[in-house]
Amino acid sequence: MKSVISFFKTKMGIAAIGVLIVGLGAWYALSGGGPEYKTLTVKSDNFVQQVSVSGKVIPAQEVDLGFTQSGRITRVYVKVGDRVGAGRVLAEIDSGDIYAQLLQKEAALDVQKAKLLALQQGTRPEEIAVAEAEVRSDEAVLAQAKIALVDATGDAYIKTDDAIRNKVYQFVSNPRTNPQINLISSDSQAVVDANNDLVTMEAALVAWSQELGSISASSDLTTYVTRVQQRLSTATQVLTTVSKVLNSASPTNVSQATLDTYATNVATARANVSTVSSAITSAVTALRNAESGLNASKKTLALKQAGTVQADIDAQAAQVKSAEADVANARSQLSKTVITAPFTGVITSIDAKAGKIVSPNTPEISMNSSAAFQIESYVPEVNIAFVKVGDVATVTLDAYGEEVPFGAKVVSIDPAETIKDGVPTYRALLQFDANDSRIRAGMTANLQITTEEKSGVVSVPQGVVTQKNGKKYVKILEDDSVIEREVTTGSVSSLGNVEILTGLGEGDVVILGETE
Repeated sequence: MKSVISFFKTKMGIAAIGVLIVGLGAWYALSGGGPEYKTLTVKSDNFVQQVSVSGKVIPAQEVDLGFTQSGRITRVYVKVGDRVGAGRVLAEIDSGDIYAQLLQKEAALDVQKAKLLALQQGTRPEEIAVAEAEVRSDEAVLAQAKIALVDATGDAYIKTDDAIRNKVYQFVSNPRTNPQINLISSDSQAVVDANNDLVTMEAALVAWSQELGSISASSDLTTYVTRVQQRLSTATQVLTTVSKVLNSASPTNVSQATLDTYATNVATARANVSTVSSAITSAVTALRNAESGLNASKKTLALKQAGTVQADIDAQAAQVKSAEADVANARSQLSKTVITAPFTGVITSIDAKAGKIVSPNTPEISMNSSAAFQIESYVPEVNIAFVKVGDVATVTLDAYGEEVPFGAKVVSIDPAETIKDGVPTYRALLQFDANDSRIRAGMTANLQITTEEKSGVVSVPQGVVTQKNGKKYVKILEDDSVIEREVTTGSVSSLGNVEILTGLGEGDVVILGETE
């Protein structure tokens, strides 16, 4: 035994041990004792790349509609849920005055056309008599317009005097000499401004009162009306500032109920002042129209008295064009008193109701188009490079579950980003392939957008591709040996497989990993 041990301690013994180990290893490998691998035999198949995002169903068109001028609503012709055609009248405001103006403009146009025809035919004594009567009529209209304007300024004084001296002076000390608001307000600057404005307003009311007795239709109404409008502007400023004081007033020296009454009174006063301001503006417009009409009729009379020449005919032709423009403008104003449907669709909401006073450009009726619905989605920055217009998508709606798919297509992608929760996204719109009564605006949609689809593509799981020195490799089993083969890759599918462009072919056995 000792001799055997001594032998293995020699160089020859050590070499024998090495040979024995190598032999045992070879035997172990050949007998199946080496590592076993999980493998995948490469074959070409369909390759699909998809982007999953969520979105919301929106109408293809939606619009909020309102009147382009103020007025009182007289009729509302639709209700929520009604389907309407393009051009249908949905609601209208009181248009009596505007319609009357249109009739007047149309009549004026007819007059101008008749005058032009008369000039073209030559002037007769009877025509001169008619022109003279037209001048007298227009003079009467102008006189009436002046009287109406004087009456409007008198009414404006009454309403302004009531607004300041009856409504505001309820809580003002020494109103006629040194007005001081006797309320406790947290807005001290508003109180100072209001007191100063009241001093100016009181002086204006005194001067206004003194003027009333001397103003008549024969006075210089232009200068007078300018002063009246300035006083109304001052009154509006006073009432606005006083409203600020009341809004910040505390029920210290008066009760909250009293403060509420003051606020209501001031609001009424502001409305009254606004109404008379509008009335004066209308009266001024009527006066100017009357002056314009009189000037026109005088010119016509002068033309007739001077006889017909080509220059006269040309001038009258221009008057006809001007009258036609007036008619077109009146018709335009009349069209602003109605809301019409811009397209065929469904009424979704209505704020308008008969009797309501509306302001210009305030939404009163909303509607959605009857066209196919769209889906609004915001695609994250990491995915937007894959999505393009024309890509098809499979859509499921939360309302119906995954068992009810709908088809859709990408129709637009915003070029600029939209920040959502601090992340850059890009708004994409998808159009449903067909109208479906089950689809409704506001529904939550889940989208699978197919961005790339190929057939006959060689692909492997993305995890088996490794990189070394800027190159990509895949381990394959070849003749019972494991080798690394260089490959080039393409896109990554929705299942996580990477497209192999070169390096692998059908039948190659790719090593996925060792078996446990």
